[in-house]
Amino acid sequence: MHTQADSLQYDISASSSPSADLWNEDLAPARAEDKTWTWQSISGLWVGMVVCVPTYMMAAGLVAEGMSWWQAILTVLLGNIIVLVPMIAIGHAGTKHGIPFPVLLRSSFGTAGAKLPAMLRGLVACGWFGIQTWVGGSAIYIIVNIMTDNAIAGSVIGFLGIDMGQLVCFLLFWAMHVVFIAYGTESIRWLETYAAPFLIAMGLALLGWAYIKAGGFGEMLSTPSQFIAGGAREGQFWSVFWPGLTAMVGYWATLALNIPDFTRFARSQKDQFVGQALGLPLPMALFAFIGVAVTSATVVIYGRAIWDPVELTSQMGGVAVVIALIALILATLTTNLAANVVAPANGFSNLSPSKISFKMGGYLTAGIGIAIMPWKLLESTSAYIFTWLIGYSALLGPVAGIMVADYFVIRKTRLNHHALFRNDGEYSYRNGWNPVALIALVIGVLPNLPGFLHVAGFVDSVPTVFQEIYTYAWFVGLAIAAGVYLLLMHNSMKTPE
Repeated sequence: MHTQADSLQYDISASSSPSADLWNEDLAPARAEDKTWTWQSISGLWVGMVVCVPTYMMAAGLVAEGMSWWQAILTVLLGNIIVLVPMIAIGHAGTKHGIPFPVLLRSSFGTAGAKLPAMLRGLVACGWFGIQTWVGGSAIYIIVNIMTDNAIAGSVIGFLGIDMGQLVCFLLFWAMHVVFIAYGTESIRWLETYAAPFLIAMGLALLGWAYIKAGGFGEMLSTPSQFIAGGAREGQFWSVFWPGLTAMVGYWATLALNIPDFTRFARSQKDQFVGQALGLPLPMALFAFIGVAVTSATVVIYGRAIWDPVELTSQMGGVAVVIALIALILATLTTNLAANVVAPANGFSNLSPSKISFKMGGYLTAGIGIAIMPWKLLESTSAYIFTWLIGYSALLGPVAGIMVADYFVIRKTRLNHHALFRNDGEYSYRNGWNPVALIALVIGVLPNLPGFLHVAGFVDSVPTVFQEIYTYAWFVGLAIAAGVYLLLMHNSMKTPE
């Protein structure tokens, strides 16, 4: 049964006089003709994001902490099954109402308040965009030097701290992103869909190469867990498993928020559900396994474990270098475009819809990617920066909890499309801000704050209980924020019929 809001989905600009500071064509509900994404498109999107250097190396930390290869892969799989739940839940709103993440936030945070969590999510993506662009440019630089006997290596340029070859490779890879930003979201869908089979094939080819070259995968896959009786870390499995699981969930905590940016173009709920269910957990586990298995083989082939695929490529030589270069560029490009461009582009657009379009938001994101000079961040404070970025799961978990609680419990999946784009509607709350959402966000974040400050190095020690809570940061923040939001909302407003 269609609600009034559903019937108004495609004619907001014409019939309801939306507020100029809340509406533009890119933020408006997707039209029927825009809903072209099949489950294969959604799955391709996920495969394109999953196949990247960080995923390849994802199980490495768990193996280094003492897990056997299969324990590490199962932890990756379980973490992604867990994060799939809010991913599909929040994605439901995108498909049903055709609205992007910043607009959906208006229902819970208010028409003005939505800008806060949208930009928190967007700024994390800007940081990742710069870092991933530098990683991709570095791969080009390293491999071109291998093929040309260091022809593009040179002296460092003054204040930049990198040589001309590094700068050119970085800007070249950056420019590839700008091209797809210029052509919009549909071009990103096209790239993700057609790149997915190639990326899977490359991963399997690498696995086959390692198996043949090493005559098997080597000792790593036969090495038992260090947590078994008599092992180096006997009885400590759970102390490693829970932080590891939280990290696996936190890896996609950002996309769990802005997944409506993509599912708004899905043909149906079945397409978004099946596409995400097939495209996220199993490919993540498969690619993590490829990373572990190939690294295990490198111990036999090269006499040491090589976790970094860029370094591994440099060792392979021959035509494999060219193929690997193409695969690395494509893998990083597909991940970066979908995961780190769309969210900030929509977030910037939401700040001033009448002046900033999706493309302009994308160009701003790309500009910030250069301005932050990501090579300097990684050079001086690598672990520190990644601590900040990973720590955002403690902040983004509460946002996800508030969104799910509002959409499914308070709104019962119904939204007033007219009010989402007006400053005098039901989502305007108090001057555009919903104080209940802000209170729930703060209360959801607070229990994780001491643990984060300790991990980030701001304080030397905190009570053990806060260290334990931070171990489950995303889960704790989501549950507390959702509970507080529901309690306060039921007390402050009448639940919509």
